Amino acid sequence: MASLYIKDSATADQAARLAERLGISKTDVVRRGLMALENQLSPDERRRAFRDRIAKWRAENPLPPLTGLKADKAFYDWLSGEEEV
Repeated sequence: MASLYIKDSATADQAARLAERLGISKTDVVRRGLMALENQLSPDERRRAFRDRIAKWRAENPLPPLTGLKADKAFYDWLSGEEEV
């Protein structure tokens, strides 16, 4: 069974208060909140493919420019545990 841990104590407290007021579990509070947020999405946002969302994000957050330096293969081999130093 999957679990959801809310690290922010204020948010966890709010979920607990709402659960108590509504007489439901905290899981149901989160489920209803997620469903409400999803229902607020426009039809275009709901249908947009993952690849399109990622392409938009990449356009807004480009990778830094290349440095032109060569990678140190020995370092990366060591970093990944492939070679002992």
